Amino acid sequence: MTESSSMKTDVVAFVAILLVSAATMVWLFWRFPLTTALITLGVFVVLGVSARLARAIEVVDVVSDIEHGEPIA
Repeated sequence: MTESSSMKTDVVAFVAILLVSAATMVWLFWRFPLTTALITLGVFVVLGVSARLARAIEVVDVVSDIEHGEPIA
């Protein structure tokens, strides 16, 4: 009983956070359209660069493991 109640609480909290986040973004876009769009694009660019760097670092680690004869998990 407590497990399903906890799970329901988690789902409700997650949906509430998503709704507040979406409402905030819509309000910001409505009030400050250009600034919000530029900041959003900037965040996407930063996330894209971070993903590429993470992939590059992971490839270097895998190559290093292969050179040392360690099994790849």
